[in-house]
Amino acid sequence: MSSSTTPARRPVADIQTALYQRLTAPDADLGAAVYDYVPEPDDASWPYVTIGEAIETPANAHDFLGRDTTLYLNVWSRYRGFAEANAVANQLTALLDHRPAELNVGPGQYVTSVRFEFSQTLRDGEDPRIRRVAIRFRIRTAQT
Repeated sequence: MSSSTTPARRPVADIQTALYQRLTAPDADLGAAVYDYVPEPDDASWPYVTIGEAIETPANAHDFLGRDTTLYLNVWSRYRGFAEANAVANQLTALLDHRPAELNVGPGQYVTSVRFEFSQTLRDGEDPRIRRVAIRFRIRTAQT
């Protein structure tokens, strides 16, 4: 199908859904809850992962429509030090990096690559007991 006759789609919502499904699958063994919307911190199950901000940019070619989506996953922990948050971050990377077949983004599009870009350990400014690891992945999709 030529790109001039196929309406372009923004895949970010489908990517977020696919990430949630992958990270909460029985075989994921993440060791953390996954939230898109976090309940009040005292009601949250610690440690936990949030699906964060995303940026989409075109990744088109002459014969197909594509998108590069960079998306943050954040690991939150109350463990002293970063060991717990880093362990969850390591499992996230193992589940996603170089594993495009693991993400089903729905009809009309597919994931061509998933790449770990970077991570950063952070301390929460308001509550010094909270640790966070921010991880960024680049997910490339193409429309069929």
